Amino acid sequence: MNEKDLKQMIEEILTEMTDDKKTPVTAIASDESATATTYQPTVADVGEGMIPDITDVIIKEQFFVPNAHDEAGYMKMKQFTPARLGLWRAGTRYKTQSILRFRADHAAAQDAVFSYVDEELVKEMQFISTETVCRDKDEYVTRPDLGRVFSDEMCQKIVANTTKSAKIQIVVGDGLSSAAIGANIRDIIPSIKQGLKMYNLDFAKVVFVKHCRVPAMDKIGELTDADVVCLLVGERPGLVTAESMSAYIAYRPTVGMPEARRTVISNIHKGGTPPVEAGAFVAELIKEMLDKKKSGIDLKEA
Repeated sequence: MNEKDLKQMIEEILTEMTDDKKTPVTAIASDESATATTYQPTVADVGEGMIPDITDVIIKEQFFVPNAHDEAGYMKMKQFTPARLGLWRAGTRYKTQSILRFRADHAAAQDAVFSYVDEELVKEMQFISTETVCRDKDEYVTRPDLGRVFSDEMCQKIVANTTKSAKIQIVVGDGLSSAAIGANIRDIIPSIKQGLKMYNLDFAKVVFVKHCRVPAMDKIGELTDADVVCLLVGERPGLVTAESMSAYIAYRPTVGMPEARRTVISNIHKGGTPPVEAGAFVAELIKEMLDKKKSGIDLKEA
C-alpha cells in the first residue's frame, strides 16, 4: 500500500468516526442508502491533533440505516430513547464510528467509578469532608460493606461539625460515579435550599463522604439524630451517561433498616431529570416526610 492509498484509507475511517455540522458531507452506505451528516477532517487535522471529540456526537441525531422504510418515524422514535438505534453495520460488525463511540462511553464509565471528586469542589461547596473505612477504590468496589462504615475519628468529626437533632441533614457521597457529583452538585444543592425556603425549612452544613455506599446515610442519621437525611450520590454509570446521580431520602434512618424505608429519585442528570428540577422535588418530599413522619413505602401508602 503506497502513501496515497494509506491517506485515503485514514480519511475514510475518520469520516465514519466523526459527526459535525460544520462541514457536511454525504456518507453513503450503498448506492441508494440513507445519508448522515458528518464532519470530514483532513490528514493535516490528524497530524495537528484536530480530530473532533467522538463523544460530542449526538447519538439521537445519527441515522445510518440504508433504504429505511420510514426514516422520519425512526428518527422520531430515537428522540424518546438514548438507545443506540439505527447504527447499521459493515459486513457482520458495527461501523467503526459506532464501535469507537461504544468504547469511549465505556471508558468514561470506568473513569467515573475509579476517579475521585475534586477536593477543590468539596472546599468550594464548604462541605464537611469525611470518608468511610475503605482504603482505596479497589477496596471500595470489592467490599461494599466497608463503604457504610466510619472510623471513630470520622464519627466524632461528623458529630462535632453538624447540628444535633436537626430537621434535615444533607449528605453528598461520591458513590459509583464521581463525575455525577461534579456535574450536578452545584445546581441541585441551591435548588433544594430554595425549595425548602418555601416551607420555612433549611439545612446547615452538608457532609461529604468519600468511598460512600448508600447505607452510610443511616450511620450519619444516628450520629446527627436528624429527622430526615437526604443522600445525593453518584449512580453506577452506564453507556448512556456517566453523570447520573440519585437522591436517597429517609425519615430518621437507622443502621440495618430495610431498604423499603428509603425514597429514591434516580436518573438525575442533564439528559434525564435536570438537577434543578430534581432539587425542587427533593424539597417537596422532605417536607412531606416531616409532616407524615414516614418515608419509603410507608410514605407512598400514607
